[in-house]
Amino acid sequence: MTPQRNTGAGAEAELPEYAGHYRLESCLGSGGMGVVHLARSTSGLKLAVKIVHAEFAKDREFRSRFRQEVAAARKVSGAFTAPVVDADPEAERPWMATLFIPGPTLSEQVKRNGPMAPAQLRRLMAGLAEALGDIHRVGVVHRDLKPSNVLLAEDGPKVIDFGISRPKDSELRTETGKLIGTPPFMAPEQFRRPREVGPAADIFALGSVLVHASTGRGPFDSDSPYVVAYQVVHDEPDITGVPEELAPLVLRCLAKEPEDRPTPDELMREIRSLAASYDTQAFIPAQRVKDEDGTGDAPQERSPAAPAPKVRGSWRATRRRVAFAAGSGVLVLGGLVGSVLWPGDSDPRPAGSTGHGSATAFEGWQAAAVAKDGSGMPHCVAGAGKLLCFRSGLAFALDPADGRLLWRHRVAKERTSGSPFLSGGLLLLPTDGGRHVEALDPASGASRWSLDLPALQRLEVTRSMLLTVGADGVLSGVDSGSGRTRWSRPLSGGDAPSLDSFAGDPLVYATSTSDHGTHTVVTALDPATGAERWAARLAGDLRPVGSAGGSLVLLSVKTSAGETDGVVRYTPGSGATRRVALPVPRVAPGATVRGDVVYLLSAGGSLEAVDIESGRQLWALQTSVSRGSAPVTEGRYVYVTAADGRLLAADARRGTLVGQTPARLGANASEVTASLSAPLILDAHVYATAPDGTVFAVDAKDPRGW
Repeated sequence: MTPQRNTGAGAEAELPEYAGHYRLESCLGSGGMGVVHLARSTSGLKLAVKIVHAEFAKDREFRSRFRQEVAAARKVSGAFTAPVVDADPEAERPWMATLFIPGPTLSEQVKRNGPMAPAQLRRLMAGLAEALGDIHRVGVVHRDLKPSNVLLAEDGPKVIDFGISRPKDSELRTETGKLIGTPPFMAPEQFRRPREVGPAADIFALGSVLVHASTGRGPFDSDSPYVVAYQVVHDEPDITGVPEELAPLVLRCLAKEPEDRPTPDELMREIRSLAASYDTQAFIPAQRVKDEDGTGDAPQERSPAAPAPKVRGSWRATRRRVAFAAGSGVLVLGGLVGSVLWPGDSDPRPAGSTGHGSATAFEGWQAAAVAKDGSGMPHCVAGAGKLLCFRSGLAFALDPADGRLLWRHRVAKERTSGSPFLSGGLLLLPTDGGRHVEALDPASGASRWSLDLPALQRLEVTRSMLLTVGADGVLSGVDSGSGRTRWSRPLSGGDAPSLDSFAGDPLVYATSTSDHGTHTVVTALDPATGAERWAARLAGDLRPVGSAGGSLVLLSVKTSAGETDGVVRYTPGSGATRRVALPVPRVAPGATVRGDVVYLLSAGGSLEAVDIESGRQLWALQTSVSRGSAPVTEGRYVYVTAADGRLLAADARRGTLVGQTPARLGANASEVTASLSAPLILDAHVYATAPDGTVFAVDAKDPRGW
């Protein structure tokens, strides 16, 4: 791959191919601190990666500031933010990767469309107040809230760019004589005593942002930053043009003294009291249309396709996004901690502990982390009467009745690479980035065989076979019971396809998409022999997510944006294709199929059900999950594991949240879990895992009791 070229000169003219294991596709922009790239993960997830300028990478103080940025970004957890996917502040060129979400900033919105309407302003103020509440609750002060740092996503405003934010317990202090912030949106204390800046400074900035959204200008306006600084400290703000109902609140935010400003909670109470009929629907921003010159995306007002479910707290827009702005690298993160208490959570029981109910009642259990070293969420499968789990290079088995540890096995190559598989009567563990597989006896944990796959591109496991695709595009079938290769065959098209298999479906699907996403070729194969059963060329960029009734279900992806915009069902017998458009495009959704219904959980927490036969969305629920596992369902409830270790249950028919367990982040709460394990449903029980390394079980009959 030829190095990507920026418009700048010097060390930044030639850009790297990778940040960590994320391939950089294009340069989104360059600012004073770093370059922001569009990138994709191995699974195709679209990311924004910020890489600091080479000159700053050599500066010890800047590296400290960048570490603080990453720490603050990971620490913040709220309904209007999304998680950092990965970061390496110690790399030769420090970098940070987040989910990439296209969307206009508030600055762009106002510049293109003018001041916002009162109803929009109320929702904007409520969203920003709640976002700041989440940020302040974990001890972080943003310090640079401004219109260009507010992203207008379709489901609510997102506060972005934690580049100069500071945890309260930070040892990094502002240098003497150095002003940090943007003068028109800075609080008086940021000019007078910058070392003492607290959460109230963000409230002052919120007031300034609301004036800008209402009028197109700030409450203190001048071409000179020195004049602006004087006005902020000494003059009264100009709020001419702010709607009368919001003006008193905005003035309180702009009070000169920090103690005279409202808290985020006080702001939200005031906003709710403004009108009893306050809009309960998720914030839907303007649709994007071409600018007059045809080069940009200008927002245009639109209405939501369907009302949001009326559940407690549903007036909040809860989907979170992350984006990097071209100027300074923009970031948002989040996850609302559940408030439902679970017996014993404050005193986690060790492996083998059980509840104290009657002999017939299943009260749930929590097994302590087996792997003490390393971090990450265990991934488990059910089989051979056990829960078979894999975490941090350690495989182990638990008794599903009480969480008792049955055996454990340390794998030779500890670089865990995804979930374990039960195939051919053995537990298969992919390690070393998918280049090595070890097979264990599920009864004892003893190793049965191992296999190196140095040129591996794709891997999929069925009930009895391990299928691999090499860099040369050759598909091979390995007998899971013995580890011996049974067959190999080249696949047409040249490129290495994706492989997918689904429970209850005897076939494996090899999928290849054209370069521009105009069509997708799906080939159904017999995993035992590699024989082709059928092949189809389907329009669009499609990704299989399940099968039902002899039909294959796929998600339709907008190649340019990387967002999922629909569900497709293909029936090979008749060749019929049915497409159902999603009301709102979704980012990186996980999906499960049950009959005619597809359940999707998108990045940011939107959980929804789509009926393919009727061609409509049945319901949509905005959860507080910043990033979650693929959903699973037994037909009555839909279960999801959140990145903070919560297990959530939603009514599969009504789309209402019915129960959730507490968060289980553990001691390494600032670390990011790379992959999330979906819950397991077994014998009316639900089994889930958490980032603190625990495995736990709850009764599936009534999630309200969790």
